[in-house]
Amino acid sequence: MRYDIVIIGGAIVGSSIAYYLREEGFSGPIALIERDPQFAHAATTLSMASIRQQFSIPENIRLSQFTLKLFRRLKETFGTDADIGFREGGYLILAGENGLPVLKANHDAQVAEGADIVLEDAEQLTRRFAWLSAEGISAGAYGRTGEGWFDAHAMLMLFRKALRDKKIDFIAASVTGIARDGNRVTGVSLDNGQTLEAGIVVNAAGPNAGKVAALAGLALPVEPRKRNVFVFEAREKYADMPLLVDPSGIYVRPEGSVYLTGGAEPEEGDGPADPSDFEVDWPLFEEVIWPVLATRIPAFEAIKATRAWAGHYDYNTLDQNAVIGPHPEVGNFIFANGFSGHGLQQAPAVGKALAEFLVHGGYRTIDCSAFGYERVAEGRAFRELNVI
Repeated sequence: MRYDIVIIGGAIVGSSIAYYLREEGFSGPIALIERDPQFAHAATTLSMASIRQQFSIPENIRLSQFTLKLFRRLKETFGTDADIGFREGGYLILAGENGLPVLKANHDAQVAEGADIVLEDAEQLTRRFAWLSAEGISAGAYGRTGEGWFDAHAMLMLFRKALRDKKIDFIAASVTGIARDGNRVTGVSLDNGQTLEAGIVVNAAGPNAGKVAALAGLALPVEPRKRNVFVFEAREKYADMPLLVDPSGIYVRPEGSVYLTGGAEPEEGDGPADPSDFEVDWPLFEEVIWPVLATRIPAFEAIKATRAWAGHYDYNTLDQNAVIGPHPEVGNFIFANGFSGHGLQQAPAVGKALAEFLVHGGYRTIDCSAFGYERVAEGRAFRELNVI
């Protein structure tokens, strides 16, 4: 089999790229390879499924703003029954005295990009949110509009369903090898015995992206990092609660009649996850998360954890930022990797950008040049400070 474009990874990033390739008029054969066709362990479906404009660099803000615009016209794009349950509840990112300069600088960047984010001191925040304790808090940035959460699986299925009539070959397999002829990749080998010739190979393999790049003899500083999400019940229901991020890194948000929380993994010792390890680290809830929640929201001193899950996300060890675009030497190997926890919200924008690059020879709607591989080759960090 020969394909003009082979996309490795069929979750939200790979599916978005395939979708926008067709939307941009690309008519050649496309293969979309996914090793986990039920997406049971995909970073997409195990994520917290949220969208924000509260980043530290304009390029990341613009990527999420593209996706927000898509959310606003979901039914026009995908049909009148399209629904991802988007709840525009906002983000509230808190900072103590030490974190205040960074919070202010981030806020300046966000406002410059037109984001509806307000910066308020501790007194203003406790007036806005009566359930909040401002102990140790100097200020917080609150997204009044354009931020919130949604159903990740529903979003993925919208793209997958839209691909059904776009002549995409879905292949359920793992990639075991990538052939190269000098400075070009020429094909991929699969664990089902198939070999696919490829004009272009796109790496959209999520947490597995570093290993996929290595199959082509290329270095990519992306590895899986394990993250735990806990579900708990509380007597109090706060309809006005945004996705709150404590200075400790612990986050919490409502989800119907329950709450979701996480962010307890320590930076020290946080390394690559065993690809098969999806066991929940329950002590994190009791020992790390609960004390923080009880301090920040006093009513949460009495809560009950009910279930939890663990997932992996594609952590870029260089700068916690995406790597997007071609390898500077192996020009037909394309990266869409290393989103470090914000890939779901940025996938449509990256799909659109890479489709334009591949079809038209350059970025048109969103310039992703700043995310290029060149900085990886040079060891030059393009760091995102607001990683959750």
